[in-house]
Amino acid sequence: MAFDLISSKENSLFKELRLLQATGSKGQKVRLASGHALLEGIHLIQTWVGDPALKTLFTSEFGLQNPEISEAVYSHLEICPETRIFQLDSSLWDQLSELANAPHIAGLLNLPASRLKAPQSISNLEGDLVILDRIQDAGNVGSILRTAAAAGFTQVIALSGCAHLWSSKVLRAGMGAHRLLDLYEGWSNQQLLSAVTAPLLAAAADAPQDLFDLREELMHPVAWVMGSEGQGVSSDLMAQAKPVSIPIDPRVESLNVSTAAAICLFETVRVRRS
Repeated sequence: MAFDLISSKENSLFKELRLLQATGSKGQKVRLASGHALLEGIHLIQTWVGDPALKTLFTSEFGLQNPEISEAVYSHLEICPETRIFQLDSSLWDQLSELANAPHIAGLLNLPASRLKAPQSISNLEGDLVILDRIQDAGNVGSILRTAAAAGFTQVIALSGCAHLWSSKVLRAGMGAHRLLDLYEGWSNQQLLSAVTAPLLAAAADAPQDLFDLREELMHPVAWVMGSEGQGVSSDLMAQAKPVSIPIDPRVESLNVSTAAAICLFETVRVRRS
């Protein structure tokens, strides 16, 4: 099968891919304007194989020699025959990917409706949630998304000030968890408090309430709030939440936020199973 060829860095579609990789607000603006996110690497592509939201694939002659890449491309094309496939000149991959020796496979994914919907249009969100309050490290955000998916917490709200959920770095750190989650981002504290129906539980280093004494609360839907790496949960949210501490050796000052999230979420799972 003949694929469309892209051989110049001046190609408009190639320029869009580069813009989608931009960090911070610049990349976010492009993602929202285009309605697309960029998937890089074989694992993320394999995660979305068969999903029509994966509307465009990019590879190269060299990439198609890789059995995993070839299988992913043709399997997706068989299920979603309307998918467009572009073959990039191999020299362009060094300009496209930030990863050394990156596999020659990428894709354009249509952003889900939950991302494109304005927060004010959502009257309420019921059930369990994970709330990210100004967590700026993309690795931490992606790790928490992966943990949330593994623990069965399928709704995640990222407040303004968080690393952007559909950025390339967060997608890579999430390892495919995005496909399993309903993700909302760019919310204000007030929008959160107006829409969320479950009680807020905020992880805090010095809270008097011990996580392992929360059996009754954890038997019902909860909204776990995880705060920024340096400042923790904001005072506005803390005033509306129950602070909860994870007991740790007093010689250790604190836990990484992604580690704290994993402990809180899986303690919730453990309580409910017992």
